[in-house]
Amino acid sequence: MIHISRLYAIIDSAAYSTAESLIVFSEELAAGGCTLLQYRNKSGNARVMLEQARELKRQCRTGVSDPQVRLIMNDRADLCLAAEFDGVHVGQEDLSAESVRRIIGPERWLGVSTHNPEQLREADLTSADYLAIGPVFATSSKENPDPVVGLEGVRRARALTRKPLVAIGGITRSNAASVIEAGADSVAVISDLLREPRKSAEEFFRVLR
Repeated sequence: MIHISRLYAIIDSAAYSTAESLIVFSEELAAGGCTLLQYRNKSGNARVMLEQARELKRQCRTGVSDPQVRLIMNDRADLCLAAEFDGVHVGQEDLSAESVRRIIGPERWLGVSTHNPEQLREADLTSADYLAIGPVFATSSKENPDPVVGLEGVRRARALTRKPLVAIGGITRSNAASVIEAGADSVAVISDLLREPRKSAEEFFRVLR
């Protein structure tokens, strides 16, 4: 079973006007202690996605950030391989977990998003390394979000799987501890890391001890 960081930082390309600002943001996260980063780009432009992903990977290789940083590609198993990322995270509308596993092989991490007990039970039967549950709280980071599951949804998910559980959706420094107490192993965060990412990450880790 994998060991997953308490803080799972998601880099949403939509928040940055340039590739340079996205890279600087990721460097700051790594400097703040983040060892698990997911690159998310919903634009559909594979060329841009690959360029940005390769730059993120290059940054890790050259030691600008911690070389132990694990990079996860959102949705795209093909780009995960092309950019030499460490894993893929897929949602309910993406390729099936087993289809992705056949593409990425046994060594890379595979995560699956779920939004209710039925989806989580199904995902638990796959070769996914970790499962995500959410949105825990109301979120503005996703268009047409699924219904909020609340802390009770996290508790219910915890009872249904022994795999590492990542909670996502509206999680901030003020409510992160309650999510961990409800049974999550890790919290995935987008919005509450945008301002002063290094300082924000450091504060998250203090809260999540």
